[in-house]
Amino acid sequence: MEAMEISRKSPSLMVRLHPSDPLSSPAGNLSSMQSELHLVDAFTSSPFRGNTAGVCIPDGPADAAWMQQVAAELAYSETAFLFPEKEKWNLRWFTPSKEVELCGHATLAAAFVLWETGRVSRDQAVVFTTLSGPLTVRQDGDWISMDFPAEPAATSMPVPSLGQALGVEPLYTGRNRFDILVELPLADDVCSLEPDMDALSVIHARGIIVTAVSDLPHFDFVSRFFAPSVGVPEDPVTGSAHCCLGPYWGEKLSKTEMTGFQCSARGGSVRVRLAGDRVILAGHAVHLFSGKLLV
Repeated sequence: MEAMEISRKSPSLMVRLHPSDPLSSPAGNLSSMQSELHLVDAFTSSPFRGNTAGVCIPDGPADAAWMQQVAAELAYSETAFLFPEKEKWNLRWFTPSKEVELCGHATLAAAFVLWETGRVSRDQAVVFTTLSGPLTVRQDGDWISMDFPAEPAATSMPVPSLGQALGVEPLYTGRNRFDILVELPLADDVCSLEPDMDALSVIHARGIIVTAVSDLPHFDFVSRFFAPSVGVPEDPVTGSAHCCLGPYWGEKLSKTEMTGFQCSARGGSVRVRLAGDRVILAGHAVHLFSGKLLV
């Protein structure tokens, strides 16, 4: 098959699109680019758990149309694109269908790759310039800690049809600039939820954060995150949602340090520390593979 060439030599993956494919010549004439590509499972210490992020480091300038096509091809909830910028790194995040302003697991994955590949010394913090301002990531023992903006939710009017779409009536509904936050009565309500994705997709928000107090001794709260409107029916572990969950549960539980468990099918945990108008999110990462995208 000339349309695709795959090398199975561990640990690299190479993919080449046929030159006649209309997607092989995106705007910007990048057909000769050989971009470094990594897959990382974030917010987990075990492979095939947590949330997988693509991390792409192009060997030159890349435009948004090309980055969106790569993210759609990889089809993970987020793909991070990294560009050197003096002593910092420019970081952009794309779902399979659009660019977003903030992403936790792909930021963790991006910093992890920079350390793993020797681009940044492990004893140095990584500073990213992003659509949400500068984000600093550093190693904290065997954890990776990220300094993110707090995104607390304000109480809002009930969202019409939201309870019906979820199959459970919320105890609380709030909004921040990205998402709708919903508290349900029980942890089991959250973890067993089977929402109507078509109904959720028409609700005006990046995503729906669903949460409850934890019934597990090692966790303070549980959550799930649904974002069909941006091409992600369910995100396995969502760092940016914890920018909202941290302030919410911090106030309810009278705590400044907590651990959340996102009880998706893959599952993963996020450690949260409140720091004024910032939240420090921490997790682990597993490097799945490295390779080159030859397009």
